[in-house]
Amino acid sequence: MTKNELRGPRYVRLFPDVYVRVTEPPADHETWSRAAFLLVEKHGGVLGGYSAATLLGADCAPRQAPAEVVVEGDRRAHPRLRVSRGPITDKDVWRGRGCRVTSPERTAWDLARRSGLVDAVVAVDALAALRIPGMPRFAPPDLLRRRDEMPGARGCRRLDRVVVLANPLAESPMETRLRLLLVLAGLPAPVVQHELRDHRGVVVARFDLAYPEALLAIEYDGLGHQLPELTYDDRRRDNVTGDHGWHTMRFGHADVTITPRRTAELVRNQRDRRLRLLAPASNST
Repeated sequence: MTKNELRGPRYVRLFPDVYVRVTEPPADHETWSRAAFLLVEKHGGVLGGYSAATLLGADCAPRQAPAEVVVEGDRRAHPRLRVSRGPITDKDVWRGRGCRVTSPERTAWDLARRSGLVDAVVAVDALAALRIPGMPRFAPPDLLRRRDEMPGARGCRRLDRVVVLANPLAESPMETRLRLLLVLAGLPAPVVQHELRDHRGVVVARFDLAYPEALLAIEYDGLGHQLPELTYDDRRRDNVTGDHGWHTMRFGHADVTITPRRTAELVRNQRDRRLRLLAPASNST
């Protein structure tokens, strides 16, 4: 391949000496991250932050997040590249899809200290939920232990609140955002991945979020739930769980990101209503 070919219409330059074939849609966050690793690999750099999370399999990077690298020496920043400087211990370096990346715990430590509260909890949930064969998992309280070993690290005071709110049982970042929407609005923390069992102990359904005391289930429906076959499955399941006395509320992306106050109000009102309806039955038993 010649330089003229690289400069032609079939390739686009991401970083110095790093090119990718022109595709439709354009390069995604993983591609930018892989390109960033090629930029720093020979200098001992690793991918960190959202790039590390993406290559480890934790889908928590915001849209338009830049690629991120961690280097010990000086490295010039580029557009779409975030550079952090500092030492990385061997235990904090893993492999993710062929690249050297910071470990899930180290990645969570970095992201939780610099991000806003909701984004921090989303990242910790996603990274703590990773199951990588042969590799140890970490629990959110491990971040407090790390803070004890590194007192005074920038942003470490916010970790207490992040750890309290974190719950690695969440199965998607949007589930975490929906849960935090409710908690930060003053509602009790819902149970995550609550199992509904019948009289024989057989699992009938598992809810994203639930208030068992109100027999109220809360589901986050992503884009996949718009498919006709999944919509049918959802309706059928709601009918079955309704026969067990449960009411299900379903929310989508816009409910969480555009009208969060309205969403919290709907859940609060429904929970209060169901608690009142269930109160006589509870008092009689």
